[in-house]
Amino acid sequence: MNHPSLYGFTYTQLKETLVAAGQKPSRAARLWEALYRDRVQSWEAMTSVHEGTAAELEARYALSTLTEHTRQEATDGTVKFLYRLQDGNLIETVLMRHRFGLSVCVTTQVGCNIGCSFCASGLLAKTRDLSAGEITGQIMAVQAYLDSRGAGERVSHIVVMGIGEPFDNYDNVIDFLRIVMDPKGLAIGPRHITVSTSGLAERIEAFADLNLRVNLAVSLHAPNDELRTRIMRINKAIPLDRLMGAMDYFMQRTNQRITIEYILLRDVNDGREHAAQLAELIGARAARMNVNLIPYNPVDEHSQYQRSERDSVLAFYDTLKKQGVSCSVRMEHGTDIDAACGQLRSKQTRAERGRADAALS
Repeated sequence: MNHPSLYGFTYTQLKETLVAAGQKPSRAARLWEALYRDRVQSWEAMTSVHEGTAAELEARYALSTLTEHTRQEATDGTVKFLYRLQDGNLIETVLMRHRFGLSVCVTTQVGCNIGCSFCASGLLAKTRDLSAGEITGQIMAVQAYLDSRGAGERVSHIVVMGIGEPFDNYDNVIDFLRIVMDPKGLAIGPRHITVSTSGLAERIEAFADLNLRVNLAVSLHAPNDELRTRIMRINKAIPLDRLMGAMDYFMQRTNQRITIEYILLRDVNDGREHAAQLAELIGARAARMNVNLIPYNPVDEHSQYQRSERDSVLAFYDTLKKQGVSCSVRMEHGTDIDAACGQLRSKQTRAERGRADAALS
C-alpha cells in the first residue's frame, strides 16, 4: 500500500496533522528537525522523536516516495537522477555544481502539456502533478546522495525548471517552497531559489501577491507573437502583451528583477533582428530584467531545431548589450550526458515500451 510522503507538509500543516492524530503539537518541532536537520532515512532511525508519534505517522505516511532508477554523472560534476515514483512514473532531477554552491533542478509534473515545439519535456504528455512531498523528496534524495559521499556538501540553491510547468501545479509548488525555505529545516533562502514559468500570467500575478521573495524566470524564447506562437503553443492563449503586463505587475508588487530565459535556435530566433526586437519589447524594463541566453541542447525528436552558431550567439548578445539590456550566456552543465531536460526520461520510457512490446510479440 502506497502512503503519501511526510515531506509534503509545511511546518504548520505538520502540527495540524499531529493534532488531528491525537498527538501533541509541540512534537512537530522535533519531528521537523529529524526530517530536515538530522535527515533520517528510515523510521527506525527516528529515535529522537516520541515513539508514539513515530508509530502513528509510520502507519499513515512514508518518508521517501522516490526510488533511484538511473544515475548519469558528467565530467563537470553534474549528476542527473531518474527517479521512479510509487505509481511507476519516472521523473528527472539534476544536481549542478557552481562556484557559488550546489544547485538542484526539480521536476514538478509527470510530463508537460505546455507544448513547446523544441522541448524534450513535452515529448510525453502530462500524466499528473507531483505532490509537494514528491517535489521536496527530490531535494532530500539528492541531499542523501551528497551525505553518502561524506564530503559535508549541502544543497544550497534550487531551480524549479525541470519537467513540467510549475505554475500549472501552483498549490503544491507553493507548499514545496515554504517547506524548503523554513528556517528551522533546510533553510534555503528565497534568493537562492528560482521558479521558471512559460508564462501563466494569472499565476505570475498571484505569485507576486504572496511576495515570497523567490526569484522568477520567464521562458520567452521569441520577441514577437508570431514567432512565439509558432514555437510555444501557450502564446496563443497568453500573448506577449498579457504576459509582459503580468511581469510588470510582479516587478511593481515585489520590487524584484525578472530573468528572461531565451533558448537560441539556429536560423529561427537567433538573428540580430530578433535581438533588436527583444530589446524593443523589454524597453524601459531593461533596468529590472536580465536576459539569459541558453545554448540549445538538440533533441532527436525535434530535429528541425539546431544549436546556434557561436558567432550568432555573440552577435545576439552584443546587440542586446548595445541596446542597454543586461544579458548573459548560460554556463552549460552535463553536456556529455542527456543534457536536455526530459531527455533521459523520454529515452528510458521508450526503452521500457520497446521491451514491453517485444515481450508481447
